[in-house]
Amino acid sequence: MALKNDLFLRALQGQSVDRPPVWMMRQAGRYLPEFRALRDQYDFFTRCQTPEIAAEITVQPIRRFHMDAAILFSDILVIPQAMNIPVEMRPGLGPYLPQPVRTASDVERAEVPDVHQALSYVFEAIKITKQKLDEEVPLIGFAGAPWTILCYCVQGQGSKTFDMAKEFCFTQPEAAHALLQKITDTTIAYLKAKVSAGVDAVQIFDSWGGMLSPVDYQEFSWQYIQQIIDALKPHAPVIAFGKGCWFALKEMSQSGASALGIDWTLSAMNARYLSGGRITLQGNFDPARLLSPPATITKMVYEMIDAFGKDRYIVNLGHGILPNIPLENAQAFIEAVKSYPDRNL
Repeated sequence: MALKNDLFLRALQGQSVDRPPVWMMRQAGRYLPEFRALRDQYDFFTRCQTPEIAAEITVQPIRRFHMDAAILFSDILVIPQAMNIPVEMRPGLGPYLPQPVRTASDVERAEVPDVHQALSYVFEAIKITKQKLDEEVPLIGFAGAPWTILCYCVQGQGSKTFDMAKEFCFTQPEAAHALLQKITDTTIAYLKAKVSAGVDAVQIFDSWGGMLSPVDYQEFSWQYIQQIIDALKPHAPVIAFGKGCWFALKEMSQSGASALGIDWTLSAMNARYLSGGRITLQGNFDPARLLSPPATITKMVYEMIDAFGKDRYIVNLGHGILPNIPLENAQAFIEAVKSYPDRNL
């Protein structure tokens, strides 16, 4: 059965469209009252690991706002969990890894799991989500970039600098590369299984790529993302998003990815220039700008689409939506994109 709305997939293919598609990173999140109701009932990893709950959370924003794509509710840290690296979600702190990876022997203990066994709940959630979506819009699956996963595995929690993760890479490069390869192998198997379960596209999130210098980014991050793109692109479109990684856009644009995510610190003109002007770009509204009045949001979205151009472009935020965004502001963002073709009537 064909998708009722394939605008997102057409934009990924570089086809000409009447308007760009729109979705929001973290769109199934804490700004939604229906999400908060489930959050109050179930802890974080229960929500991730219970397929019916994960599927319900995934479709909540589609029901409310009718974006052009859904993204599966999950977390990038299900990968280390599956690799025998425990992860907890602590209130007020966020991710916490009680046994961080700091030595070569710690790396040896990390497993490359059978993803079908270790992460079966994710694939079940995809199947239930596809039923709930009833071919209304495509479904996106995602994973963290190996460098971003390593940051949490070594640091043991979130950080402004990930100094311990960098120290590990720079003082024990062999162990770091061994861990990065294990994460990469697990991620490739995981994303392939997601595609087999029914996702229509995949996105790789390198949230902490911008922590590295351009040279170190190539060594400790990009080469592993490239492996993932090479393995996945025969099976599904791949979006690569590196926050703060404008310096790597040229390499990214030649990687075989279908689209590149752009954060809000880069202008449309520079993003097009640095990426060579031929690849679909996704982004890059400042998430905090959704705190502006709805009329301002509408005007800024029109200007953003004018700047990027309606083709080879997917409207999104430059990172995840914030928990304190009013519903009417999120609605204004989505509706502005949908009304773009008629804006001057």
